[in-house]
Amino acid sequence: MAKPGIPKHVAIILDGNGRWAKRRRQTRSFGHYQGGRNLFQVAKAARDLGIKILTVYAFSTENWKRPKEEIDYLMTKPVELFHEHKDRLDELDYKVRFIGRRDRFSTDMLNVIETIENTSRDQEGFELVIAADYGAYDELIKAVHQADTPITEETLQDALMLKEPVDLLIRTSGEQRISNFLLWQAAYAEFYFTRVHWPAFRKRHLAKAIKNYQRRHRRFGGL
Repeated sequence: MAKPGIPKHVAIILDGNGRWAKRRRQTRSFGHYQGGRNLFQVAKAARDLGIKILTVYAFSTENWKRPKEEIDYLMTKPVELFHEHKDRLDELDYKVRFIGRRDRFSTDMLNVIETIENTSRDQEGFELVIAADYGAYDELIKAVHQADTPITEETLQDALMLKEPVDLLIRTSGEQRISNFLLWQAAYAEFYFTRVHWPAFRKRHLAKAIKNYQRRHRRFGGL
């Protein structure tokens, strides 16, 4: 059970890696590297604050349109870092799960994903969900095909990759849109937009978003 006033499920659109790097006269790849490092710091902060599920938008189905150099980096650097730090895998003390397509990743990337999931499968108390090659349109189309008939709200939700509704959805870097992310799960989410770029997003920024959330009255269509 989540702490009183603390959202159980928080989702974050990780935006601004490139802009953060540009301000520092660094490459976009450097921004992605720092953004990746920040992910696990924010996950720890989320757990410490009492959040039970943190879902992050790491790579969308539309992100394949980006320059080849950037895509190559995003598809190979995580594999390289995983093997460099594989001896620390036993330190992972919360559950990690990936959602999204898996047919466009390399065998090496799939091995990393499956190893992390299998290693952390039995951890309880907090879950980090990483949306990679994920798009809500794609998720909903697949859910319609897989749902038991007749299709109802319950049968469709049961066929989704992620079933837990989002309480608070955060987007970093100033943009105010959700970009095909968790359209079903975020139907009644509270939205919070911050100009802070993702690599600079810290526990204090997450705490500020939660304080903003706590000032709102969630009606879910009622009064």
